Amino acid sequence: MPRTPKKMLRLLGTVSIALGLSGAALAEDDFEWPRLMVIGTPGTASGSFASTNGWAPVLQSETGTTVRVVPEDSEPMRHRRLTDRRDIAIASVSGAEMRSQIEGTGGYASMNPVSQRIMWHHNDTPWGFVVSGNSDIQSLDDLKKGGYRVTNGIFSPTIVETMTVGLPDYLGLSQEEAQELITFVPASSYSESCRSVVEGKSDVTYCSPISSVLSEMEGAPGGIRWLPMPASNTEGWSRLLATRSMLVPAEISMGVKTARGLESATSNFVYAVPTDADTDFVYNMSKWMHTSHDAYKGTHPLATRMSLEEFRNYLDNTPIPVHEGTVRYLREIDAWTDEDDAWNNAAIELEAAWIAARQAALDEAREKRVEISFENPEFLTILETKTEGLPIFRSRL
Repeated sequence: MPRTPKKMLRLLGTVSIALGLSGAALAEDDFEWPRLMVIGTPGTASGSFASTNGWAPVLQSETGTTVRVVPEDSEPMRHRRLTDRRDIAIASVSGAEMRSQIEGTGGYASMNPVSQRIMWHHNDTPWGFVVSGNSDIQSLDDLKKGGYRVTNGIFSPTIVETMTVGLPDYLGLSQEEAQELITFVPASSYSESCRSVVEGKSDVTYCSPISSVLSEMEGAPGGIRWLPMPASNTEGWSRLLATRSMLVPAEISMGVKTARGLESATSNFVYAVPTDADTDFVYNMSKWMHTSHDAYKGTHPLATRMSLEEFRNYLDNTPIPVHEGTVRYLREIDAWTDEDDAWNNAAIELEAAWIAARQAALDEAREKRVEISFENPEFLTILETKTEGLPIFRSRL
């Protein structure tokens, strides 16, 4: 589909600046902001936590709502708090993680399926494989020699899938070969997972170079190095995308110095809400995110990625549905098209099919008194049967 012209998007921002209108001033006059807004992010060492803490005080100042940013390193727990416990209103989450949440991958398999939507773009996060500076590993292909340890971040089903399925796929290894050649070392948090290579607990890990913990790791004795994933390796990337369908090959241009210029991968983070989140709330949050961008974009480097233009570019690729409140605002400013309605409606239908299939699996398991656990093969067989044939969510490249 054609992209919304960038010139038009820049003009929209220019008009807002010229009129001197803040996000609060442009919000609907009769909208009453909540007294408390809780936003969940990955842990304190993540760029998501730092950047959200950058713009949250600006929102609080302009609207009067009290904003709390809550770090929650466990992806399933943050998802549960957003969709089940409802003690956070907005969650910062990767599109890849949202795909796992919808499809019930890994640890999400036994959780109640709950519909959710994108509210706004957060950042396009680079990711890569890291080793210690004195490691003898020069490329990912070296892992095929055997005898190496790879960190498996059990705090995130998506990272578990990346390390135990995606990485072997990229290398052209079967699951049996990977288990024989590679020792997977569990890590219970993102920080622990990243630090594992400089602490000598593992040989290879998977991190984002924008995270503060990576700056700390660069300063460790011996430092760190990154292993390239060149886009020219089309066979490896093709195998990887069959599993990690939300990644995009990209050259890293932000984050720690050791990663810049590296050919690796990008995964977009978004701010997500439950599908039944109040439409007026999401509409006004979207309006504020756009119209107050100049007021908060300097609070953190990642905040620059929250512009309307970056969001609009992301909408040309994402397969995840967008909330109706956001759609209403984007259409109002001519940044949403009939073509967007077409793919978004298709995404909504696909999500509904996945949720219905997963719910049917839970119902059948309860009826047959099968233990509902992502570690129970009998339950997973039921789940696989119910979801068989459903297309996975895949970036629209």
